[in-house]
Amino acid sequence: MTTLSPQSPSSSSGPSGSPLTRIRIGSAPDSWGVWFPDDPKQVPWQRFLDEVSQSGYEWIELGPYGYLPTDPAVLTEETAKRGLKVSAGTVFTGLHHGESVWEKTWAHVADNAVLAQAMGASHLVVIPSFWRDDKTGEVLEPDTLTPEQWRNLTSLTERLGHEVRERYGLQIVVHPHADTHIDSEANVTRFLDGTDSSLVSLCLDTGHYAYCGGDSVKLIETYGERIGYLHLKQVDPEILADVRANEVPFGPAVARGVMCEPPAGVPELGPVLAAAQKLDVELFAIVEQDMYPCEPDKPLPIAQRTRAFLRSCGA
Repeated sequence: MTTLSPQSPSSSSGPSGSPLTRIRIGSAPDSWGVWFPDDPKQVPWQRFLDEVSQSGYEWIELGPYGYLPTDPAVLTEETAKRGLKVSAGTVFTGLHHGESVWEKTWAHVADNAVLAQAMGASHLVVIPSFWRDDKTGEVLEPDTLTPEQWRNLTSLTERLGHEVRERYGLQIVVHPHADTHIDSEANVTRFLDGTDSSLVSLCLDTGHYAYCGGDSVKLIETYGERIGYLHLKQVDPEILADVRANEVPFGPAVARGVMCEPPAGVPELGPVLAAAQKLDVELFAIVEQDMYPCEPDKPLPIAQRTRAFLRSCGA
């Protein structure tokens, strides 16, 4: 397991101060404490759009389907007047369950893909289903997949990649996530080795990968051709140690502040961005600081400081 240590504010900079010309920086509703389409604990969507633009970002994700307007004409007007563009939508899947969940999964995917395509997005972020409830901590199923479930997961994800590309012109990028079956280095590499690189790419979330013991720079250097998208996030090593020791579910861990404001946590984002730049491909790098629930006035100053920090890294 990777040893985690926090970085100092001055320790993360771009390669020799050079600009990261191939990295397109954005943010997401997640960084404003938005996890659900409708929740009284979350800021209204208008405020999110106002503040993400005010923070200096031009790219956003759609977040949970139904949080932002789902009418493309309305959303186009609202984003355009704030100088914002959409990089991706997000879907949740449980494809390891096999063919029985395909139709339900596809209905969810299609709604998101239609909106993402209409907004000019190029990606669809695919998050595997949780094996324990992210709010209650209830164990929903075993945390380890059987060989048959692995075959279902890889084959149906490839099918999803093909269908989304053919019907909507979008690339799926699978998001390793805490409390899912695609989490640790071993499970991420098994998934990558078991899927077709022409159909399935990875959304590397630096915070989730560190949360599960992985090294983002190593993954980029080893599987660079599979990295199709980035989520920028850091974890607080001290809180993470307690979370691991006490087997705290992901939702309560977030409420404890396990995902922290850069550059206070790990991994160092400067080296991650530098490694991504060396891939010599265009990549979105979307800031996601999990903060559910959070006070409505908390996200904006964090977002502004984070954007300034990323500029100091060359992004």
